[in-house]
Amino acid sequence: MTTDFFAPLVDDPYAYGAIAATNAMSDVYAMGGEVVLALNIAAFPDGFAPETVASILRGGADKIAEAGGILAGGHTIIDAEPKFGLCVLGLVHPQRVLTKAGARPGDALFLTKTLGTGIITTAAKQDAASLEHLDGAVASMTRLNRHASHLARVAGARALTDITGYSLLGHGYEMTVAGAVAFRFDASRVPLLPGALEYAARAIVTGGATRNRSYLAGKVRLARGIPEATQHVLFDPQTSGGLLFAVAPEGAGQVESLFAAADEPVWRVGDVVEGEGVEVVA
Repeated sequence: MTTDFFAPLVDDPYAYGAIAATNAMSDVYAMGGEVVLALNIAAFPDGFAPETVASILRGGADKIAEAGGILAGGHTIIDAEPKFGLCVLGLVHPQRVLTKAGARPGDALFLTKTLGTGIITTAAKQDAASLEHLDGAVASMTRLNRHASHLARVAGARALTDITGYSLLGHGYEMTVAGAVAFRFDASRVPLLPGALEYAARAIVTGGATRNRSYLAGKVRLARGIPEATQHVLFDPQTSGGLLFAVAPEGAGQVESLFAAADEPVWRVGDVVEGEGVEVVA
C-alpha cells in the first residue's frame, strides 16, 4: 500500500493527472508488484473549472486503466492550491518482493529512464523551457514502470528501487546502506533528458536538488572534472523517475537484450563495489 500526491508540475490538466497517477503507482513496481486498486486523493480551489477537474481525474483514471488496476473512488477537499495523487494497493508474492537490499560487489547497475524532470519542469514554470523539452519530460513521467519491473525481474534483479525526490544519487545511497555495499556511477553513462543540461548550466535548478546535495555531503564522492551542470542533474529530484536495479555481472548482457527486444529503454550506469557510500566518476 502506498500513496503520493503533489501540486501541478505542468499547465496541462490531463498531463498533470497522468503524471501524478504514474508517479503514485511507481512504488508498487519498485517492489515487483502489480497495481490492483487505486483511490483518488484530490484538493481543488473553490470554483475551480469543472472541465479542468474532469481532465485531471481523467488523466489519472487512464493511467490506472493502463496499469490494469481499478479506480474505486477517493476523496476531495477544497484547498487554495490544487493537489492530486493516488492511494494505491498492489499485490506481490511475499517470496518475490524486490527491495533496496541485495546488491553485491561486482553487480552491474542499470537505469530505465533519463534524468532531469525536476530541472525541466522548473524551467517551464519560469517560461524558460522549450515545448519540445517539456513534452519529452512529460512523456518520460507518464511512462509506467510496469513492464520495466517485469523485465528487471526476469533478468534476475537482486535489488531495485525507483528514482524520485531524493535523486539518482540519493536513492542509490539508500541501496548501498540497505546492502552494505558501495555504488560507482559513471557520469558519462547516465542518460539525461534533452534540455536538462542546458537549463542546469543556466542555473535553473530546484530547491530539492540543493537539499539533496546537503544531505548527501560526505556520503557521495564526485570526481574532479564532472561539470557543475551535470552534478545538478545527478542531484535533481525526479517525478515518476525510472527504476535503478542491480544484477549479477553475468546477467548484464541479458538485461540489454531483454529490454531491447521489448523496446524498453535501459542504460548501464555503473557498478556495485566493496565499501560504503556512492562514488561518481567522470
